[in-house]
Amino acid sequence: MENIIKGVLDFKLNVYPKRKDLFGELADQGQKPDVLFFTCSDSRIDPNLLTGSHPGDLFICRNAGNVIPPHSNETGGMTASIEYAVAVLGVRHIIVCGHTDCGAIKGALDIEGLNGLPHVKEWLGHCRSAMEIVRERHGIPWNQGVDSCHLNEAIEENVLQQVQHLRTHPVVAAKLATGKIEIHGWVYDIKSGSIRCCRHNDNEFSDFHELYADTISALSDPNS
Repeated sequence: MENIIKGVLDFKLNVYPKRKDLFGELADQGQKPDVLFFTCSDSRIDPNLLTGSHPGDLFICRNAGNVIPPHSNETGGMTASIEYAVAVLGVRHIIVCGHTDCGAIKGALDIEGLNGLPHVKEWLGHCRSAMEIVRERHGIPWNQGVDSCHLNEAIEENVLQQVQHLRTHPVVAAKLATGKIEIHGWVYDIKSGSIRCCRHNDNEFSDFHELYADTISALSDPNS
């Protein structure tokens, strides 16, 4: 807690004064984020640091396993956040960002090992389709746990499945149908700092520089 207090003091004395105009603008004009960013609650993930973004740039939603439950008539925090970000804030991009060494996916791979954590077990049920795909792909029997050697594959598959869940939300489906929104799936490698990516219709991941090659090229062109 001492480090947190020290950080707040530093923010007040050094960070805030240098960016006072930005904070004043945010306070007066409200938020207008371009991106809805879903990621895991894992403390090793910092969306703003990872993307080089600033206050007001990202509408961030976090939970164990970067889960997006399929749309239903039962209201939940993720459903309400999606509806608000898309319908009210008018975000143009949605990023679903998983990460390596994800504890939630480790749990989902061995769901019966979570019997003592009933709420965690129920929540990670939203990852089941991804785990079943990995199981089917490798011919793993239904009554046998999935080995940790499939963890990275399961992490990527979970992002793909959560992207599909996202598309079931009416506000998202409407914007996708009219080309007013883009969905991106990311997996962040904590150790290397690299990112693998996919778009909402993809079944496989590509290197960040490959998927966004056109944008990267335009950014590096001094005449653009």
